[in-house]
Amino acid sequence: MDRDKEIALALSACPPAVAKAAGVYVLTGSGYEKARESQNGFTAIVQHSAPTATEPQCMDAEGSRTILQRYLKVAVWRAQGKTPDEIRRLTKEALEKGELQAPTRPGVDYMLSNANTVPNEKGEHVPYIPHVMFFGTHLTNADLGVGKELGPDGQRIGPAYVAGEGSPYALVIVPVGAHSGMEH
Repeated sequence: MDRDKEIALALSACPPAVAKAAGVYVLTGSGYEKARESQNGFTAIVQHSAPTATEPQCMDAEGSRTILQRYLKVAVWRAQGKTPDEIRRLTKEALEKGELQAPTRPGVDYMLSNANTVPNEKGEHVPYIPHVMFFGTHLTNADLGVGKELGPDGQRIGPAYVAGEGSPYALVIVPVGAHSGMEH
């Protein structure tokens, strides 16, 4: 993606007041590189949980310290040609060795862009409405009272649900609806 377009896409995930001072990372052929230093502890990035996914995010300082570091490592491993299974194993090993850390406190990760395409529970990459995610280490959907039923978009049905349930990187997802321009 064009560098300036990727920066704009990454920042589209942030609330406007946060975007003004957020750091930004862009994807290169060898991984992510820092395009702009953070002035407020927030970091914007277009994450790709899979090569066909587009997930503009704007995470707070705790997310930048923990979740962002995993994204950076995964991008390097992908650039090196590692398979998804190898990446899962390497991530698990890095967590066990303390090279990667899970969030140690609640935090927020804004995904307020209209350009989100995310993997659903069926493994498909589909458009998804703007939402806010909260770090919820090891939470499950059962913890929120959410069942296994999936909606037409392949996501759990409920006002909020957990992605990555049971993992150190579990996130409570709360849809916030559509927005136009920079107004949410």
